[in-house]
This record gives sequence, structure tokens and C-alpha cells, in this order.
Amino acid sequence: MDRFRMLFQHLQSSSESVMNGICLLLAAVTVKIYSSLDFNCPCLERYNALYGLGLLLTPPLALFLCGLLVNRQSVLMVEEWRRPAGHRRKDLGIIRYMCSSVLQRALAAPLVWILLALLDGKCFVCAFSNSVDPEKFLDFANMTPRQVQLFLAKVPCKEDELVKNSPARKAVSRYLRCLSQAIGWSITLLVIVVAFLARCLRPCFDQTVFLQRRYWSNYMDLEQKLFDETCCEHARDFAHRCVLHFFASMQSELRALGLRRDPAGGIPESQESSEPPELREDRDSGSGKAHLRAISSREQVDQLLSTWYSSKPPLDLAASPRRWGPGLNHRAPIAAPGTKLCHQLNV
Repeated sequence: MDRFRMLFQHLQSSSESVMNGICLLLAAVTVKIYSSLDFNCPCLERYNALYGLGLLLTPPLALFLCGLLVNRQSVLMVEEWRRPAGHRRKDLGIIRYMCSSVLQRALAAPLVWILLALLDGKCFVCAFSNSVDPEKFLDFANMTPRQVQLFLAKVPCKEDELVKNSPARKAVSRYLRCLSQAIGWSITLLVIVVAFLARCLRPCFDQTVFLQRRYWSNYMDLEQKLFDETCCEHARDFAHRCVLHFFASMQSELRALGLRRDPAGGIPESQESSEPPELREDRDSGSGKAHLRAISSREQVDQLLSTWYSSKPPLDLAASPRRWGPGLNHRAPIAAPGTKLCHQLNV
């Protein structure tokens, strides 16, 4: 269990590991789906090419879209591209880096499907059986053009009575299968060579720009995660405070109805605070949640979310908050006067 917990924590802390794992999972699912696929070519002149090319290209398109959907960085890339500039300038280089990373991972599963289909050859034979040049085969010399087209349409169906045990069918099928496998192995070799050159030649060039873009793309991912976690924490705390305020406000109504019984020797009503004790303790102790508890109304929450979208803080912790313009302060926590946190900020 400890090993699985450590692996899970590592995947949580590394978005690249998660995306690579999802990429491998999609590739494995692709292999499983294709191996369990029951391929049946219609063996009709009008539909062979449509069915073969459809089975060759449609599943890769679906897998490509799934790869984009499950990749968190695809959403971040679009948000970064479309967001208002605000106080943080846009870097198109970072957007291009994220786009390249997203496309590389999303294309893995479709490429696996296409390579499997080409190396297997069934889709290719079905799609291009009617496109074979009859002059390359001597067995079609005694056939009319119409008989040739009908015969070629039946090539993928070896059990059909028209082409069963026919040497011409075997020759055409073997020719198309060899051509399909040649294309598949050529694409495989090309991908391996490109990946090898990219891996080996990249250290030969200046890595400054690459490291910068990789750093800031990871930063945007982590920043958005932390913002979402902080919003969830604030929403939970805000709901808890609203419930406590509701119970506190009910005290006067219960007292007016005679349903409230003050304990003997209790604090007089004039000295009681309308604020629940839990909130006074957190406020007076200057806890780390003070900057969250300062956002205490729906208008403030809406303004905070609107400011985060329209005017994200600049990537400069030494910059003065006044440069950020109107709106909520993005860094400095807001503290109520008289609290310990307020005295600490004024020092």
C-alpha cells in the first residue's frame, strides 16, 4: 500500500507523469480494441473504399479528440491564448510549447491505430482493391472491364464463390498487403528516426528558451491547480461560516420566543458578540486562513473571480500592488483592523 501511495503522490505532483501515463493507457486501449475488432469488408464496388478508409481514419480521429479531452494542458493552452492580457503579458512561445506538448501526446494513440491497421493490411486491401491496375496481373487478360471491377471488389472476401481458390485474388491481396506493410514500416521508421534526432540533437543547441518555456508551462498548470484548491477551501470555509452565522442569528429569535435558556452566571446579552466564538478565535489568532476569511460576501467572491480571469497578477513578487490597478489585492491578505495579522502587515 505504501508503494501505491507513493506512486499516487508522485503522479499528483507531476502533471507530465500523469499525461504520459494517460498517453500510454490510450495506446494500450487502442491495441486492445483493434485486436478485438471483427473486420468485415462489404466487398461492394461502391463501399469498399469508404469502409476501409473510414475504419483506417475514423477511430484515430476519435482517439485524437479523446487525447485532447483528457489532457489538462489543452484547456490551459486555450485559456492562456484567449484570456485578457491584464497585468500579465502573453508569451506566444509558451503557448506554442504547450500546443506541441499536447499534440505529441494526443497523436500517440491515433498513430498506434494507423500503424496497426497498415501492418495488418486488411483495411488497406479493402479500401484499395478496386484501385489496382489489372494490367499488372496476367489473370485478368480474358475478362471484360466490368468483370474485372466486380472481381477486384470481391478480393477482400476470400470465401466468396466468385474469387474462392482463385490465384488472381491471392496475387492482388498479397500485392496490396505488401504495399500496406511497406507504408506502415516506413512510417514507423520515420517516427523513430525523428524521435531519435530530436532527442540526440536537442542538447547540441541552447537550452535556455526550452527550459524557460517548460518552466512557465508547468507554472501555469500548478498555479491553476492551487487556485482551484484555494477556491474549494474558501467555499468550504465560507459555507461553514454561513451556517455558524445562521445559528448565531437565531439566538435573538429564540430568546424572543422564550425558547432560549441562558446558563446561570452566563455572559450578559449586552456583552455577547454576534460573531460566533470559532470565528473570533481564528480572527484573533491571525491564522493562515485570515486572507480567505476576509472575502466574506458574494459580491467580494464574484469580484475576486472576475479579477483573476481579467487581470491576473504580474509574475513579479517584488512589484507594488498599486501597479495592478483597481480591484482586489492579489497578494496581500486583507485583515480586519485591530487583529494581529493587521499589526504584522503594518510593521
